[in-house]
Amino acid sequence: MSTQPTVSVVIPAKDEAANLALVLPLLPAEYEIVLVDGHSVDSTVAVGRFFRPDLVLVNQTRTGKGNALACGFLAASGDIIVTFDADCSADPAEIPRFVQALVDGADLAKGSRFTDGGGSEDITWLRQLGNDGLNLLANLGFGTGFTDLCYGYNAFWRDLVSVLDLPDVNAPMAEDGSMLWGDGFEIETVLNGRFAASGARVVEVPSVERLRVHGESSFNAFRDGFRVLRTIGAEHRRMRAGRGTAAGAPRRELLAPRRDLVEGATQAA
Repeated sequence: MSTQPTVSVVIPAKDEAANLALVLPLLPAEYEIVLVDGHSVDSTVAVGRFFRPDLVLVNQTRTGKGNALACGFLAASGDIIVTFDADCSADPAEIPRFVQALVDGADLAKGSRFTDGGGSEDITWLRQLGNDGLNLLANLGFGTGFTDLCYGYNAFWRDLVSVLDLPDVNAPMAEDGSMLWGDGFEIETVLNGRFAASGARVVEVPSVERLRVHGESSFNAFRDGFRVLRTIGAEHRRMRAGRGTAAGAPRRELLAPRRDLVEGATQAA
């Protein structure tokens, strides 16, 4: 790796044509765009191809944001993966902050609306209250100091995807049609919990969440908040059990080469 790593921006999108028309022109041409289509019935794919003919198009295998991200991670080819929402809530101009945090030595650059320099134009008092409670529980369980557990704007080195041990994207849907664990909005909690359990270096990056421009979010504060609560418990039990990576290797052995490469590149610069 170098101090000028390549970047893949993974964008899950379902019926987000109008928003993509606004956000895609703002993403630098040198970034690889991985658009993960969630079985859209509007012109999401056509709009994506119009503004970025070079984009990598992925059809997600099941449903839910978590499954979409997992599919996108496998298709990305950049040194760094940035998770980016399609609804215009994420500011493309912030991406260099995340990249710099990784080049400076972090394994995960974790966006935060609630650290100095961050903010939100969208969060309600109810969601803020729920986020504070879930954040506190996660910090107690994982021994972390996160300020924003559920924010979806994050970046990490692509060669650490195996550390996450996400559900197999080729696994079938549940017979009752329900989402597999990790396929829903709990994905941010899964990512943060597994990076924390791995001993990864996590750096929070201030970020301002903007208002969605078109359409309505499918996020439900009560339903998805409960999934996040269950996820915190499940990930804490997983960490206590000391479960290894998908490859069976200790996480620290996967992380050590990443740190050596980053530190060497930084010193050379």
